[in-house]
Amino acid sequence: MFRNLSPTVRNLIFINIAVYVLGGFLPQDLLSLHYFQAKDFHVYQVVSYMFVHASFMHLLGNMFGLYMFGSLLERIWGAQRFLFFYFFCGIGAGLLYMGIQHFIDFADFRRATEIVLSDPSSMHLYDYAQHYQVIALPDGNVNLEWARENYAEYVNRSQLAGASGAIFGILMAFGYLFPNSEMYLFPFPIPIKAKYFVSGYGLYELYQGIQQYQGDNVAHFAHIGGMVFAVILLMVWKTKRNQFY
Repeated sequence: MFRNLSPTVRNLIFINIAVYVLGGFLPQDLLSLHYFQAKDFHVYQVVSYMFVHASFMHLLGNMFGLYMFGSLLERIWGAQRFLFFYFFCGIGAGLLYMGIQHFIDFADFRRATEIVLSDPSSMHLYDYAQHYQVIALPDGNVNLEWARENYAEYVNRSQLAGASGAIFGILMAFGYLFPNSEMYLFPFPIPIKAKYFVSGYGLYELYQGIQQYQGDNVAHFAHIGGMVFAVILLMVWKTKRNQFY
């Protein structure tokens, strides 16, 4: 199986597997991507998060996508361009995800915290504690220091991990370059063209991200980010599409 893999794809798979196997010895919370205002955020996390996976199935799904589509792209582009594309999509996915967090996911919490800090009346503080409490109240008292720590803890709990953004970028590139290539989706025996599969998958991820169902821990907008940054780079490179495969 690994004989058919291109060198860069093979190395990426081995690195991801190694990081997962050594997970018990590595500081996963420091390698995962935190929100940029979180206390545990570090710049290197926009790269390191791509090699951290939450479970074996998470790892398996991403590495299967890399195995299926990565080698073909590397053989077309060469190792250097493929690796740049991989990290460009992965980093872009993380940046877009943090942007969604800043302007949508954390916006109400941040706004409420800013109001309390700017006008720390007892009414505002207790109303804030009632709706936004994350950490325990010190001796049952609400104060400004608690409000700051409460918000800091809330944003610090969010972590993004996995190569999904880069993999969705690769999937987008495959659909763009080989739009008429036919694919089979288990267990359906009917082939579907890559352009329809990729488009449908992208719309599904967008829908799931907007809906934000309770208990859904999938970073759908990171997936969308990988696809968006893939299109941007493909447009910059002006890569010609193969209309026949």
